[in-house]
Amino acid sequence: MRVRKVFAVLGTLLALAAVVPSGAGAAENAEKKGAKKPTVVLVHGAFADGSSWNGVVERLQRKGYPVVAVANPLRSVTGDANYLKQVLATIEGPIVLAGHSYGGMVQSQAALGNPNVKALVYVAAFAPEKGESALELSNKLPGSTLGEAVRPIALGDGTTDLVIAQDKYWQQFAADVSREDATLAAATQRPINDTALNEKAGEPAWKTIPSYFVVAGKDKNIPIAAQKWMAERAHGRAVVEVRGASHSVAVSHPDIVADLIVRAAR
Repeated sequence: MRVRKVFAVLGTLLALAAVVPSGAGAAENAEKKGAKKPTVVLVHGAFADGSSWNGVVERLQRKGYPVVAVANPLRSVTGDANYLKQVLATIEGPIVLAGHSYGGMVQSQAALGNPNVKALVYVAAFAPEKGESALELSNKLPGSTLGEAVRPIALGDGTTDLVIAQDKYWQQFAADVSREDATLAAATQRPINDTALNEKAGEPAWKTIPSYFVVAGKDKNIPIAAQKWMAERAHGRAVVEVRGASHSVAVSHPDIVADLIVRAAR
């Protein structure tokens, strides 16, 4: 009888062990369920605005990621980076930064020394070394036709704002986007000051923070060869080439861009 009782007790304990997780396992499960996903901060570049990220934002939000699309001032690298730093300071927890075009210049400087920034995603973007300017990088390798498409707006203070001529915007900036959407983007584009394009970058954050790259196969602003060169120099964890994509790759291929951001966030 005693033997039977012992086996009965052992059977009950084994059954409970199979159903009730250990303290460590329960804590791990609770942590997974309650873990906060990183906030994704998106930084647009020149000749665009925050709405250029709309398709990416929708996909990230559906996956449960908090998202902030920053209004990049487009005045100077230092000033824009300082503004982004202030935005980042308001966000609690881990952050993934993604920058398009000139936004890469800004995020490279703004993220430096911020322990909350866990990854940098460059979307057809500049990833500068210290002392390099956006203008220098766009002309480092042949292929950019941007200079032929921009129009100046003299500001009277010795600086000039630049916009892309609306009749050239579709082919120059967004050739794989519908003409209707490109026409809207051309009308609402935000100008960039020439100071921002000529200012030399400071020490870049990609030297200490993991980086990821989306390169656009038919980019007429930043040649794909330059994008690949910068990605290789930065030792990008992943480099995704989108063949046939224009500079507006986040608009034409939001799934690919969002997927890489999620990969960086994990």
